Amino acid sequence: MSNTYERIRGEVVAGGALGEQDETVGGVRAVVGIGVILGLLALLAFTQIWAFVFVVGLLISIFLHECGHFITARRSGMKVTQFFMGMGPKLWSFRRGEIEYGVRAFPVGAFVRIIGMNNLDETAPEDEERAYRNKSYPRRMLTITAGSLMHMIIAIVLLFTVYATWGKNEATTKLGIAEVVTDGAADKAGVEAGDIVLSIDGETPKDSDALGVMVRSHAPGDTISLVVRRDGQDVPVEAVLGSNPDPGKSDVAYLGVRSGFKNEFVGQSLGAAFVDSFRDLGSAAWQSVGGVVKVMNPVNIYQHLVGQNNDQSTQPVTVYGISRLSSDIGKETGLPGILLTLAGVNVFVGLLNMVPLLPFDGGHAAVATYERIRSRKGRIYRADVGKMVPVAMAVMTFLVFVLFTGLYLDITKPIGG
Repeated sequence: MSNTYERIRGEVVAGGALGEQDETVGGVRAVVGIGVILGLLALLAFTQIWAFVFVVGLLISIFLHECGHFITARRSGMKVTQFFMGMGPKLWSFRRGEIEYGVRAFPVGAFVRIIGMNNLDETAPEDEERAYRNKSYPRRMLTITAGSLMHMIIAIVLLFTVYATWGKNEATTKLGIAEVVTDGAADKAGVEAGDIVLSIDGETPKDSDALGVMVRSHAPGDTISLVVRRDGQDVPVEAVLGSNPDPGKSDVAYLGVRSGFKNEFVGQSLGAAFVDSFRDLGSAAWQSVGGVVKVMNPVNIYQHLVGQNNDQSTQPVTVYGISRLSSDIGKETGLPGILLTLAGVNVFVGLLNMVPLLPFDGGHAAVATYERIRSRKGRIYRADVGKMVPVAMAVMTFLVFVLFTGLYLDITKPIGG
């Protein structure tokens, strides 16, 4: 038990898995483990393509985060011994030189192992010069913040890509079709998700409620004339109304759509796209700071659990919940909506990762800053990270609590549900 605790403690304060000399893994274990992960991704792609696109984008973001640490550490003369995608038991790995690359069982993160992160991280005497703790303060800060900086770069690239390619997302007062029920009246008539409703029998519905009233003023079997705008073209559609699938409302006309105010992408120049990318990054960062404070507030979490708070903007959410929501976003706005969602997630994760507590990268940055302040006149000060371990373990426990709370709320009270 003590060995397990020592290992967990070491990995928490070292910023990665210990045991660099452990054997690499392959064979049946690798084939089965990676096969299961790829199979789950394939199933997600088959059932919810937009959620799949979001998850793949998130995995790429995690990979690039670790690339930020990896590249800056190597360029700063630090010794890197591991680069793994995933956490937990090894599924597959190989060595190139002194570095082990591989995949672990649980796709909930990734890590790069840099030796000598602090005084608890033992290193071989011959490697001491290449330890993180023995490099200059600027190099340590660049290396430890590179992951969060990479998230900001990703966000800017995603924002610019959307603005330059599709335009900027602006809400309009036009009623759009968010979802079409399979084999419903609208589906059979050729109405598509993303269409803008211009009129029904010559009248323009002002909102979703008005659309419902117009449909229900008819009887099942009646034909209505719709005009929808699709890809800039006005398309006339004749729909034969069906019956409401609710057994108690079978005599009520049913069109089979879910509608809402349409968000349109308004084109802009490359210069405007570039400027707006940085401006909106700043806006998103400011909102994310408030989001981190609200979402990670224990009182807020408790209120959501007991039903005292129904504000979904402050509700803890996991990758499962965001992926589920991204499926709806993709249906409504397509690829640009998914990319904008990924940009927002990258900003949030990048800022959350800089919270000045271990095991966050911000905790390591805080230790490096404290040591720099305490070092004077050629005397190098080394903080006793052992004193911070109880706090780090408490943070880890709280993060696990938030994870399971968010998962419970994602299932019972899904955002957007």
